[in-house]
This record gives sequence, C-alpha cells and structure tokens, in this order.
Amino acid sequence: MEALTLGPAGTYSHRAAKAVADEVAFAESKTAIVEAVASGEYDRGVVPVENSTEGSVTESLDAFADYEIAVVKELITPIRHALLAQGPEFDTVASHPQALAQCREYLDENYPSATLEAVASTARGVERAREDPGVAAIGHPENAGADLQVLAEDIQDQSSNATRFLVISPAGERTEAGSKTSIIVYPNVDYPGLLLELLEPFAERDINLTRVESRPSGERLGDYVFHLDVEAGLYEERTQAALDDIEAIADDGWVRRLGSYDSETVLY
Repeated sequence: MEALTLGPAGTYSHRAAKAVADEVAFAESKTAIVEAVASGEYDRGVVPVENSTEGSVTESLDAFADYEIAVVKELITPIRHALLAQGPEFDTVASHPQALAQCREYLDENYPSATLEAVASTARGVERAREDPGVAAIGHPENAGADLQVLAEDIQDQSSNATRFLVISPAGERTEAGSKTSIIVYPNVDYPGLLLELLEPFAERDINLTRVESRPSGERLGDYVFHLDVEAGLYEERTQAALDDIEAIADDGWVRRLGSYDSETVLY
C-alpha cells in the first residue's frame, strides 16, 4: 500500500507514514493530501492535526471539512529535534515554523543572534544546511548523515513534545469500529447556548471529549464549523444516540462522521 504525506523525504510526516505503508509518496501541502485521498488517487494519506506544544494544524482541519474522507487510524509520534549543521559556525537556523517555535527557548539561550528562517518542512531546512555552511537546521538526528554534524540533540523546549497524525482513506472505507471517533458539525445557526447544546449529548452519556475546535466556515463572519473528537466508537449505542441529538440541533446544517479508529504510538 502507498501512502501520501508531506514531503520531501526525511520529514516527521514521512517517518509517521512509514508506520502504515510500504511505499510513501509526497505532496507539498496538507490540503493536497486530503484532496488526493478523497478522489481515490491514493489509498491512504497521513496528515498532522495537532502538536502538544503548538496546538492544532488548522489547514488539515479545514481540508477535512472541505472533502469527504474517512479517518482510519491515529498515530502519536514523540518529536525529537536536533540541531544539524556542517560545523559549529553559522548565522541562520532554517526549519519548519512549528519546529522553530518548539525550540524557541533553546535558540534564544544558545543562538540569540541567529536569523530564524521558516521553510516548508524540517527536511527542507536540512537541505538548506547541506547546501550552505552558514545555515543550521532543526530536524530528526538521523537526518544528519556524513555531510552534517549533530551539534545538539533533544533541543525541543518540552520533553513531552508529540505530534498527532491521522491516517485517512477514501470515504467508502469509513468504519464504526474503534475506540475514538472524529466528527465535524456545521450547525448553520448561531444563538446563545449553541455550543453547550452541542456538548451536552456527550456529557449526558458519559462520553469524554478529547478535543473541541471551532474553525471559520468561510460562509460569513462569526459562522463556525466544530471539530469534535470523542473517546467512544460509532458502534456504541451511546455514541449513536448522542449523534442523533447533534443532528437534530444541526438540522439546518450538516454533521459528518469521519469514522472510528484506534491509536498507536510510533517511536522513531
């Protein structure tokens, strides 16, 4: 099976994708991954949705609302950042914006005068460091190789730093089996107490909400789409009952069940 994820080779997305697919292809954006899977061009996609330090990956959430896909697995990957360079002398640090943010304290303390350069991925930063001795990169230590030194390891500000990836498939592979479920709700209405009404059906049935996120619908100012993750499977009667209540509340909009799935922690 081939999975599509963020490229180029060597990104954290690439490492996550290798846990679920023998072959990995690369795209330049999260939206492109979701679109390609929704169209059936690829059987699987692996997209980042949340980081424990920097929060949600909004492009992924918006793409889930725009395209019909299924979520079939969750991957939790601890993040290990290293400082990579041709030598100890450099004046620029290049990496993905989230990686730079996740190492902010380390960089401020050890390289306060360095210029921080945001690039498309950690792997792109590594490429920059290979091309230019005046550039250091932040990436996984195994990206060093013969031409780059590992100047420091585990430079992330939080030792518990981890990224959550979702494995997606075409909508026809959606399943009700799993310990977690992702749902998107577009009420298409707004009134005091709406969010409380959307959450109560889960609380009443003792279903734990692990994430509640609102994103602009793009229809009008102040209009929102809600992304909900719950610790229950769609196969459970309590989940089905809660969603029946949600669909009644969102009668003027829509409710999308992305599917149920299990979680795996991937160490690399």
